[in-house]
Amino acid sequence: MDTVVSDLLCIGAGLAGERVAVEAAAAGFSTICLSIVPPRRSHSSAAQGGMQASLGNSCMGEGDCPDVHFEDTVKGSDWGCDQEVARLFVERAPEAVREMAFWGIPWNRVVAGKSTYFKGGKQYEKVEAPEKEGLITARDFGGTAKWRTCYTSDGTGHTLLYTMDNKVVELGVTVHDRMEAISLIHDGENCMGAVARCLKTGKLRVYLARATLIATGGYGRIYRETTNAVINDGGGAIIALDTGIVPLGNPEAIQFHPTGIVPTNILVTEGCRGDGGTLLDVNEERFMPEYEPAKAELASRDVVSRWMTHHIRRGLGVPSHYGDHLWLDIRHLGAAHIKTKLREVEEICNNFLGIDPVTQLIPVRPAQHYTMAGIRTNKDGAAYGLKGLFAAGEAACWDLHGFNRLGGNSLAETVVAGKIVGEKVVEYLKGHEARFDTGVVRDRVRRDQERIDRLIGCKDGKEDTFKVRSAMQDELMERVGIFRNGKDLQQAVDNLQEILQRARRVGLRSSGLGANPELTLALKIEGMVKLALCTAYGALQRTESRGCHAREDFQARNDRDWLNRTLATWKEGANLPALEYEPASPSMPLPPGDRGYGASKIITCDGEIIDRG
Repeated sequence: MDTVVSDLLCIGAGLAGERVAVEAAAAGFSTICLSIVPPRRSHSSAAQGGMQASLGNSCMGEGDCPDVHFEDTVKGSDWGCDQEVARLFVERAPEAVREMAFWGIPWNRVVAGKSTYFKGGKQYEKVEAPEKEGLITARDFGGTAKWRTCYTSDGTGHTLLYTMDNKVVELGVTVHDRMEAISLIHDGENCMGAVARCLKTGKLRVYLARATLIATGGYGRIYRETTNAVINDGGGAIIALDTGIVPLGNPEAIQFHPTGIVPTNILVTEGCRGDGGTLLDVNEERFMPEYEPAKAELASRDVVSRWMTHHIRRGLGVPSHYGDHLWLDIRHLGAAHIKTKLREVEEICNNFLGIDPVTQLIPVRPAQHYTMAGIRTNKDGAAYGLKGLFAAGEAACWDLHGFNRLGGNSLAETVVAGKIVGEKVVEYLKGHEARFDTGVVRDRVRRDQERIDRLIGCKDGKEDTFKVRSAMQDELMERVGIFRNGKDLQQAVDNLQEILQRARRVGLRSSGLGANPELTLALKIEGMVKLALCTAYGALQRTESRGCHAREDFQARNDRDWLNRTLATWKEGANLPALEYEPASPSMPLPPGDRGYGASKIITCDGEIIDRG
């Protein structure tokens, strides 16, 4: 059995994982990143729109500051975030953007003088000040009071990840790609590293580390219709949940993005609407101003997704072989704008739909996009329950986003949280010496190998792992989607418990040797169904509507009873997660109030009912 020892083990080599690795390596600590794919193929590269930071360089961002960004973030979260973390984030975001510029990011820059922009399909004029020429500019995004989203056309994630990976190479960080962590090594109190499986040979390898970071992104692939890549199937969350100690925070908080293209569900950026694109119905008429007169297409993602679904339910969707959809119209932005600032959108439409967005409408509808849920950590990124375990990025519930993430805040979080958590990991490594218990390590490896042998030998049954996954995805799409109700959620919980039993009886049709996608899925299918159950059961228990969690039978946001965060742990042998709750935020500098968009019915902390329609 190969054993590799380092100071820091980063499970995941996207933006968050690599940013933590950079901080540790720069401090002189040996660092290894594990990645399912080569780092530059990580899902961070798919981010298009931009990264929020209150620079205030653009004339449309004049007067912006961390205070305004903080207020937007808390309102966007529907008061579900940790406000201490939100404050920490907004203060450090401008620093992170400028640092990335120093490392080589080609941010779009202010061009002095007159120019035009679109809002709600109408053209307006703005004038950029000569003294701001060449400074980092920004575009408009949903739920923000100012133009704050720094960008590189619509390929911001791509440029950020390539630049970050260059820094990883420069600092000598070791990257082992095509390696997947399948379990954490721990003694119930301390995390010692992980057991990983080589996706090329199938062999197991032990990674021992004084500190372990999980930065594996989200787990949108538990849903069938998702903008997430195929690698976003919850591997990091699963191995944390399998400890029986580390909780997931807010598992019911699942974001749907308004503009997944039909039928592939590939994302077209919020930058389309931020730059002036509009949503049209079957009659090719705008409808968002009817529901949101002030924000229209640029209300928060949870609000826009709900109104789109509502509009389709009213019979105003566009019929297709793939179900009803709506239209995204960016034609009026013009060829020059689309071919420069939205060029990836043009490529996606050309290659996957066979349409030209310069002259044609884009078919879109909401698709699962982001998990506000994640491994619960404190403000330092340290996971609850196990010393030496950290998490960052979408894999973590840090908790910046609460029950709805603003566009641009997640890409910013990967870099900002990566920097902050990296600093805390360095502090931890400077003051901590690890002791590796060889008995614990051997036992963990033995259990993992026995599990693989049972799957290959079909000793527990021969359920088809792909059919089990499809059943889970169908259940979530049908009953745990944008709109939820008690009857459907209870049915989903009951059905998913049956699917969990099927997941425990999967066996392989293939040999299991070498590069084997069936074995890769079989190893995590039980964990994926557990994540689905955490989502459905958490949603069933939360009898209110907050952010992305919209209960048709409990339509009010209930600050009196539910101004808290769900913590879900999974005990060995259980069929349901154990749920506990903690306050959403230790302090409330910004007290709960009206978000300023979305139909608002609120039960206040004092029990007063406020209905703004």
